[in-house]
Amino acid sequence: MCKPEKKTETQKHCRLTRRCEHVQEENFSPDDFDLFRTAGMSCIQQGHSAHVLSVVIDERNKSIVHCMGWNLLGPLVKVLLKKEEKNFHHCHAIFCHLLEVCSPKELLVGLLEQVEEADPDAVAETITLLLTPLQTVLLRLGKRKSSTLGMALSTVLNQVSKLPVPQSREQEEDDVFGLCRCCTALSHFIRPFVEEIKENIQERRFSRDDELRVEIMKFCMRSLSEPLLDVQLKDPDTLETSPLRDFATDILVTLCSIGESLLDLLSHNLMRKRDIPGFLEEEVRYPKESLASLAHLLFVHHIAMDMFPSVLSPVFVLQCNMDYVDLLLSRTEESRLQKGLELYEKTLVRVEDCSLPCDLLDLKAFLNVPQNMVKVMTLCPVQSVRTKGLSVFQLSIDKFNTEAKYKFFRCMLKTSEHAGVEGFIIKNIKNQIDLALKPGHENDWFLGKHLLPLLRQVLSLPQGAETDLLHNLDRIMESLNLLRYLLIRDKERHNETGIWSELCTVEENFLKPLRTGLNMSRAHYEAELKSTKEKKRKNSAAESKVPTCTVTVGNDTLPNMTPEMQLQVLQSALYMFDLMESVLARIEEIAEAKGET
Repeated sequence: MCKPEKKTETQKHCRLTRRCEHVQEENFSPDDFDLFRTAGMSCIQQGHSAHVLSVVIDERNKSIVHCMGWNLLGPLVKVLLKKEEKNFHHCHAIFCHLLEVCSPKELLVGLLEQVEEADPDAVAETITLLLTPLQTVLLRLGKRKSSTLGMALSTVLNQVSKLPVPQSREQEEDDVFGLCRCCTALSHFIRPFVEEIKENIQERRFSRDDELRVEIMKFCMRSLSEPLLDVQLKDPDTLETSPLRDFATDILVTLCSIGESLLDLLSHNLMRKRDIPGFLEEEVRYPKESLASLAHLLFVHHIAMDMFPSVLSPVFVLQCNMDYVDLLLSRTEESRLQKGLELYEKTLVRVEDCSLPCDLLDLKAFLNVPQNMVKVMTLCPVQSVRTKGLSVFQLSIDKFNTEAKYKFFRCMLKTSEHAGVEGFIIKNIKNQIDLALKPGHENDWFLGKHLLPLLRQVLSLPQGAETDLLHNLDRIMESLNLLRYLLIRDKERHNETGIWSELCTVEENFLKPLRTGLNMSRAHYEAELKSTKEKKRKNSAAESKVPTCTVTVGNDTLPNMTPEMQLQVLQSALYMFDLMESVLARIEEIAEAKGET
């Protein structure tokens, strides 16, 4: 069996040799291409790469190798990826020789095919193997390389985007997914093309629409979005050597090297006029997600900050960044939300407290961001992100001046539609009133005639006596605490806040319906409590554990629960009603005493 196999292999070698020898390029036929490809691939696949090497380096075969050699890339790449000692040396030599003698256009197509068809488990290995050969081939194209460079970068980035992003320091150190190697290889890959652009700039052969520059620009923008927007960079104190941090730095340095100003990029959305021609092209060339990533790298990680002007007004920087904060906070992915909060916080801390004017609230982003913050604080499933959101939300409030705070509070009470957020806003209102009542801090917005419309918003029930008191517990309790504070702090003879002039209206629109609602809710829950106790008494101890009871709160039916659980819910509700009633009673007591206590 061995002898026939050996004879067949020899025949293949001879067929390859005969097909290559002394054939002139103009005489190549489709059969020549087919035989060269199949014979050469068979020899490589069966481990006879030494023979293929002897054929392709033979000067007499230069013509056919020039035209057909790129067909051997597929089997060669497979061997090089496997790194088998037996064939690796010869295959590497063949590969390098083909890069020198084959048509660069056909080589480029062949190499990009190998990148596109990479095994899902070998994407990183394929990219790191082929980027240097791709660079060699592109440089051989000379002035014709620009459009093909763009195609190559797009193909490679499509594959890089499939690689998982490291989530921990250990994953980045070990490069378990290969993303770090790919990013490092990409930085080296674009270097000669960036150098060429820099030389053109120095020699004043520079145009912003130069095709090579545009392709590198598109690569940088794409990289900022994928993978860098998904990467949580580690601080140097946490990870001294970080390939991903180095890649981010290279991207920002590259942008500056090709004539882009980081300031112009950051302020692009703020300064651009929407009616200029080519608006769609601008959107494509400067994707907002990429610019958001740029802002995060600059202000959170301080990457390339030495290339960014340090004399800019903090308010101007905030205006630039608000669109990016808005974009990031409008997403649902934890990484985007985290980056949005970080960017907003780092931008806000540069702004002086109580300095932002109310004019900013007329800008779309300054209205959108608080609404997105509400969603983060109330809907995000990650506790740490919700907590961070609340902290940054308070920080944003602290930066507005008095008039802006007033208008912001009115807007949030009208639009938040969440009792917890409304309660938080009411607590802030109480703090501003307290400050205004202190000597030297008086203002027109949290005292007197301007305050009353805000108090009317606060001291009201959304649905009157029918309001679900438990669902609105946070808002109602903060409203009661504010009213109690006003009646104690602002005596009737002073009436600086105007609350005593408004007391009859408050009684009619807030206190009376609240008292009615409390009585109705208490009666309902006491009846439910009595019924549940009766059921529990009648049932045996074993049966009482079967989850067959239901509780209806407002219009919502709670999940099935045991009688013990039902009793806890009902008793907890009654406790909350007691709490409301005690504060309500105290308010009525103060009001009757005319604020003299």
